[in-house]
Amino acid sequence: MLNQQQLAALLIKVAVSASIASILMRFGRFQRMLLRDERTLQERLHLALIFSLLFGGSAEVRILTQDTYPAIDLAFEGAIVSGMLGGYVSGLLTGIFASLPDMFNAKFMSMPLFAAAGVIGALMHDLAPRREDIWAFSPFVDLNLYRFVRQVSRLNRDAIHRRVVELAAFNVACNALVLVAEALRWGIQLLGFHDHGTFSLFQGQPHSWRIFALSAVATLFAVSLPIRVWGSFRNEKQLETQHARLIEARLAALTNQINPHFLFNTLNSIATLIRIDPESARGMIYRLSKILRRLLRKTENFSPLREEISFMDDYLAIEMVRFGAKLRFEKEIDPRTLDRPIPSMILQPIIENSIKHGLASKVDGGTVRIRTWLDGPKLNICIEDDGVGIEESKLDSLFESGIGVSNVNERLRVLFGPRYRMVIESRPGQGTQTLMEIPEWEDGVLLPR
Repeated sequence: MLNQQQLAALLIKVAVSASIASILMRFGRFQRMLLRDERTLQERLHLALIFSLLFGGSAEVRILTQDTYPAIDLAFEGAIVSGMLGGYVSGLLTGIFASLPDMFNAKFMSMPLFAAAGVIGALMHDLAPRREDIWAFSPFVDLNLYRFVRQVSRLNRDAIHRRVVELAAFNVACNALVLVAEALRWGIQLLGFHDHGTFSLFQGQPHSWRIFALSAVATLFAVSLPIRVWGSFRNEKQLETQHARLIEARLAALTNQINPHFLFNTLNSIATLIRIDPESARGMIYRLSKILRRLLRKTENFSPLREEISFMDDYLAIEMVRFGAKLRFEKEIDPRTLDRPIPSMILQPIIENSIKHGLASKVDGGTVRIRTWLDGPKLNICIEDDGVGIEESKLDSLFESGIGVSNVNERLRVLFGPRYRMVIESRPGQGTQTLMEIPEWEDGVLLPR
């Protein structure tokens, strides 16, 4: 029977295993190695070195404390973990190097035992149906057996059940191999090699299947906990990557909706001018070619405000050819704002709406004005016109119904979350004002408020 002290030692062993896993997560190089399913020989050697230092160090602590804290020693379990992650090279080297503290204390069975543990871990690595399945390793033998037996009868039903059977079979095989490793360690002690220092929790104790079962369960958890901790980290990083790619795809889709909308309207204007004023049409085509070259050259989500203002100058030059003296454009640009990055192509849809819906129907035309200023770290951009305005009933649903406005608002929301503000105010017969408040942004990172 196990006494309370020995049972506590088994629990401490599992806790130390989880602690070592957490410590390793603090190192960026180790994190990068975890994110790869295939590792180079150099990376496997680095993995072996890291595990040898940490797990071999735990054995040295046990030796220095004269077996006062035997549960700290995880050299045996570390060799298995190293083999699971890095294959035969990592497992074998970790087993050899982690055994050196015991070897220097004349416990010569440690090296072959730990090396064998590393090879057993590498066998578990090779048994994985897919490389990422290593991170699904579970220590619950009974549950793995239940899943395997239950799903075998459904094997031919669909691919999902076949996948469940694969994972269950992999886990059952890994559980069995860990038990084999534990039996090997147990057998060495039964043969009388009490000086090898690898099973000191039960040294001198009567041997029973109950003691073996409890120690095997402790080993299973000591091996599986680091795998599960690191697997959770991998899953979080993969979700972050997928989320970032989703945001990029949404931004690209929104931008692609804006550019064809602008191009379609410009080409319509050119088509009209070709019949009545070919010279002006040629000038518009030249301006349009400049705009298209910039659009084709520009792939970033952000550009300096000065580039967006220059883009608007070309765009409005096209519109002024169409409207003539009826369209006027005014700028009040704070020089401090010119180098601030803003999302590309957010000014043009707003100004286009001002011209198309606010000024085009007015007999005497009107003025579009753009103003920029800084309010602390935030950039304010105000676009206003003195056109016909927007009815109050339509104003409330503008972000949902207006193509250009809704796209701009959605891009700002995706990029800045709650940190941005976009407000549209309008009075029928008096004009419309659109205010955008953009937080400070540098090198793809939102700066503190």
